[in-house]
Amino acid sequence: MIDLKPACLRMTELVAGIADEQLDLSTPCTEYAVRDLVAHVDEVARGFASVARGDLEQPPVPELGADWRSTVAGHVRDLGVAWDDEAAWRGSADAAGVELSNEVWGRIALTEVVVHGWDLARATGQPFALPEETLRACLEHVEEFVPKAPIPELWGEPVDVPAGAPVLDRIVAITGRKP
Repeated sequence: MIDLKPACLRMTELVAGIADEQLDLSTPCTEYAVRDLVAHVDEVARGFASVARGDLEQPPVPELGADWRSTVAGHVRDLGVAWDDEAAWRGSADAAGVELSNEVWGRIALTEVVVHGWDLARATGQPFALPEETLRACLEHVEEFVPKAPIPELWGEPVDVPAGAPVLDRIVAITGRKP
């Protein structure tokens, strides 16, 4: 079991720090502007919390409303809480037409929050740091999963980094970003 709460907490801080005038900035996740990436994070948080709870039926994703910061933060916090239950990590689920073990879904959820947290931090000029244990769990997942992901087009081509690069740099490089 991995504790997603540190990454979720950092994501909520990042979302709170985004100024309205930054919403149209580009991000390292090239298909998304900040606004789009925040909406994606919200959708991902809701979806992966549903997987953790074994409830894959969720309502359509609403547009970001006027209170988007608190709405997204609430969904991201809920994600961390949902995966804090040991039962969430057992069994398997079919989400987005892909059947995977819940352990893999939990690791994907962690990776989404870590990598997109880094994307948002870079795009908005905010600092980004996470506990070493969180980063190591994410690195272990991306090293194994990304090269053979069931939907490979979700990731960019890996970027080379020096052998002694920091863990976070290695994570984002594997997912196709330039640290």
